[in-house]
Amino acid sequence: MKRLGYMTGSAAALSILPNSSGLGEMTGEKRPNIIFIMTDDHASHAMSCYGSKINKTPNLDRIAKEGMRFNNSFCTNSICAPCRAVILTGKYSHLNGVIDNRKKFDGSQQTFPKLLQKAGYKTAMIGKWHLKSDPTGFDYWNVLPGQGAYYNPAMKEMGQKRKYTGYTTDIITNHALKWLKSLKPGTPFCLMYHHKAPHRRWEPGPKHLTMYDDVTIPEPENLFDDYSSRGRAAKEQDMSIEKTMTPNDLKLTPTPKNLTPEQKKLWDAAYGPKNEAFKKANLQGKDLVRWKYQRYIKDYLRCVASVDDNVGRVLNYLNESDLAENTIVVYTSDQGFYLGDHGWFDKRFMYEESLRMPLLVRYPKETKAGSVSDDIVLNLDFGPTFLDFAGVPVPADMQGESIRKILQGKTPGDWRKSTYYHYYEYPAVHSVKRHYGVRTGRYKLIHFYHDIDEWELYDLKKDPKEMKNVFGDPKYADIVKELKIELKRLRKQYKDTTGSPV
Repeated sequence: MKRLGYMTGSAAALSILPNSSGLGEMTGEKRPNIIFIMTDDHASHAMSCYGSKINKTPNLDRIAKEGMRFNNSFCTNSICAPCRAVILTGKYSHLNGVIDNRKKFDGSQQTFPKLLQKAGYKTAMIGKWHLKSDPTGFDYWNVLPGQGAYYNPAMKEMGQKRKYTGYTTDIITNHALKWLKSLKPGTPFCLMYHHKAPHRRWEPGPKHLTMYDDVTIPEPENLFDDYSSRGRAAKEQDMSIEKTMTPNDLKLTPTPKNLTPEQKKLWDAAYGPKNEAFKKANLQGKDLVRWKYQRYIKDYLRCVASVDDNVGRVLNYLNESDLAENTIVVYTSDQGFYLGDHGWFDKRFMYEESLRMPLLVRYPKETKAGSVSDDIVLNLDFGPTFLDFAGVPVPADMQGESIRKILQGKTPGDWRKSTYYHYYEYPAVHSVKRHYGVRTGRYKLIHFYHDIDEWELYDLKKDPKEMKNVFGDPKYADIVKELKIELKRLRKQYKDTTGSPV
């Protein structure tokens, strides 16, 4: 009803205009620009503004220091393509059609870039797209095909494939800056600036190939989790550092074939001696797992370092061009990621490390510098938020809510107290069972279904690392009852009838 009321008022206001592109001039207000930065698989616990103990991200920290950091930002389906579809449409996976990475996004459906474009915004999509269909709703697009390559990538620019030489994180930024510089001054714009990094296979750029060589990265305390209180879902997954990581992931295979001679020289100098030392060590058991963790996490963090450098380039450009004051800068990832937590890499499960996304928002006109929010926000909310700031009515069928009031430090009294999650991609790579669940401020209830019927409950206050499933504990019987009621309510609210019933 709140959304419908807003829609009615906004529609009435717009009905007197010849078209919505005149909104900024008619109201006497300058509409904000939007730069939506998204990485792939960047966990918030690999960012120093979130308290990382393993790396520093000074440029991302600038956004947090000059804006708001969200501590409880969650995705609705922790896997790449579905998250992207949710963001574009403001709808859960079962409604936008992309329930897993195998589905093709229907580009004819309503998206927030199309609505912004119709309202007079210049729109661009640059970088990782990963939705199988070509982008729609953009004045300009230049995207990686599929996952894309880390070095010397092919990109598809407005339907034409082109090849570039260099490191992909740098190249994506080059294109983003070029597009920004091409805009006519005063034109409102929305740039979706999306990186491949730090996605698997974690290939660092030339500048960072030897970063962390002289340090030992701290291990997560549950690197050797035995899943003793959990059922088949955790035990039958195939995403462990111990068993799943390949020699290719660990850079034990020959140098990638697509490198230039200079790139190959740097690569061989970085990995060759270390690989020889590893072969001589003949590691076994936990020592081998620890070596794999170090190789993985250092490469991952090296990729993050390049992202941080390049975000700094964009922030500097905004300052130099006097755009910073009127530009909303958002930094997030498509979902979280396991950094050795529970002995894993990848995402998919509803556990905290993959459910939680980083979210930083800077907008000097409305958001207090250095502010922090503990409110539950979702990737479902991004589209409605951008539309709200642009003065564009939020369609009634979008399921998210604008977080603008939260950014102003005025959280609505009826803001959500729980979030709903649903993961579908099974049977498939990594063998994570289908499941759905509810998370509140303190508790998380998960239902695994399809070829099993198992429940898990976590008390996040007493057990933030989710090491003990207390679903069968009599002391939590009333909590289980309440959460099942809330789970049913959320499934009805979001019109999700897929999967087995609660």
